[in-house]
Amino acid sequence: MSRYVHPAGDRHAEMMPHERPPLAPADINRINPAIWSRTSARAPQGALTVGGVDVRDLARDHGTPLYVLDEDDVRSRMRDYATAFADSDVHYAGKAFLCKEIVRWLHDEGLGLDVASGGELAVALSVGFPPGRITMHGNNKSAAELTRALEAGVGHIVVDSFEEIARLGYHAERLGRRPKVMVRVTTGVEAHTHEFIATAHDDQKFGLSLNSGAAAEAVRRILALPQLQLVGLHSHIGSQIVDTAGFEVAARRLTTLLVQIKDEHGVVLPELDLGGGYGIAYIDGDEAPDIKELADGLREIVTKVCVDAGLPVPRLTVEPGRTIVGPGGITLYEVGTVKDVEGLRTYVSIDGGMSDNVRTALYGAEYTAVLASRESQAQPVLSRLVGKHCESGDIIVRDCHLPADLAPGDLIAVAATGAYCRSLASNYNYLPRPAVVAVSRGECRVIVQGETEDDLLRGQL
Repeated sequence: MSRYVHPAGDRHAEMMPHERPPLAPADINRINPAIWSRTSARAPQGALTVGGVDVRDLARDHGTPLYVLDEDDVRSRMRDYATAFADSDVHYAGKAFLCKEIVRWLHDEGLGLDVASGGELAVALSVGFPPGRITMHGNNKSAAELTRALEAGVGHIVVDSFEEIARLGYHAERLGRRPKVMVRVTTGVEAHTHEFIATAHDDQKFGLSLNSGAAAEAVRRILALPQLQLVGLHSHIGSQIVDTAGFEVAARRLTTLLVQIKDEHGVVLPELDLGGGYGIAYIDGDEAPDIKELADGLREIVTKVCVDAGLPVPRLTVEPGRTIVGPGGITLYEVGTVKDVEGLRTYVSIDGGMSDNVRTALYGAEYTAVLASRESQAQPVLSRLVGKHCESGDIIVRDCHLPADLAPGDLIAVAATGAYCRSLASNYNYLPRPAVVAVSRGECRVIVQGETEDDLLRGQL
C-alpha cells in the first residue's frame, strides 16, 4: 500500500494506487489544448477566453452557473467527421446535447441526426431539419412516437424488440408508409467502460441478442411484414471508447448474421450502423481517437470482414455525439466557499452542482477545472470541487489542483462539459437549469434560455 501526503498538512491518508489523487500540474494556469475547446485561451491579463469572449463578461451578462458552447469548435468537429466519413453517413447522436441551434448547425454542415424520443424528434422537426436524415432510436418507442416518426418520414427506425416490430408494422400499414428499418443487435462485445454506458453485452436493456438467436428471429419477423423495409443492422457497444478493437469484434459478429440472412432468406442488406461512443479527453493523459484514423480504421474493418465473408461491403453509418459537442463546452461557476479540511483536501463549493452535471455522481466521470477569472502564482492545493445540493455525493471534480489563494467570487471553468451535462440536467433542490450561450469570434448569444423561479413554479396547482 502506498501513501499520499497532502501538501497542506502533516497528516496523510493511506490509499491504494488507483485511488491516489493526481499530481499537481507543472503549470496550474495552463489550458491544455487536448482537453479544452479549440478557441480556449488565456487573455494577456490572465482570464480565460472562449470564442474570443472573456468569461468574466459572460458571467456578468448571463450569470452563473452557465453553459458555454464554442460554436467554431463544434462546427469544425462536424466538418471533420463529414470529411473523414465522406463515403459514409454521419448521424449526430442528439442525446449528447440537442437544441434548435445545434440542429441548424447540423443542417449547415450536412450531417444527419439520431433521436431517441418524440421530444428530440420534435426539436429537429421544429426547425425544418430534413426528416430523411433522421434515425429514430429507443428501446420502448410509444405508439405516438412511432406514429410521429412515420408521419414525418424519418429516414430509418431502429427496432429494439419483437413487440416493436409488430407495433411498427401495424402503424406503418395504418398510415400507408413503408419505413426503412434496422435491427439493433446486441453483439456481446464487452466495451472497457463504466457498466452504465456499456451497451453491447447481453445482460442489459438494449437490442436483440445475437448469441441467443433473438436478432435472427427479429429479421425473420421483419421480412415477413411487407409494410417494413429491412435495410441493415445496427450495433452500439458503449461510450467513451478510444480504440477500434471493440468495433472490429462487433463488425465480425454482425457479419456472421449478414451471412446467415443471405443464406436463409437470399437477402443482402445494404447498410451497417456501428453506432458511436467515441471518447474524448477529460483530464491530462486521456487519449482521444483521431477522427481520420478512426474513419480509416472502421472502413478497413468493415471492408475486410465483408470480403472475407463473401459479402458486398455495406454502406457504413456512424453516430458520434460526445466527440462533436463535448470538447466545445465549458461550464462556468462562481466560488462561494473555500473550506480546508486539514490533512485531506480543500473543498471548493460553487453555485451549481449535480443538477447541472450529474455525470460525476452517476458514473464517476472525471473533469479538468481551472481558475478562470484570473491567473494565479499561488501553490497548487489538492481540492474537491463540490456543488450546493443537499447530497454528500454532489461532486463536480473529485480531485483537482486549484491555487491556494482561491477566494469567494472567483470564477471556475470546467472543461469538456458540452456532452450530457445539459441533457441530464435537473431541478434538484429547485435549482433552475442554467442558460446555454454560444460564443464565436468575440460575440455571444443565448441559444437556450436559463430557467427562472417562475419556470420552476409553472404547472403547479
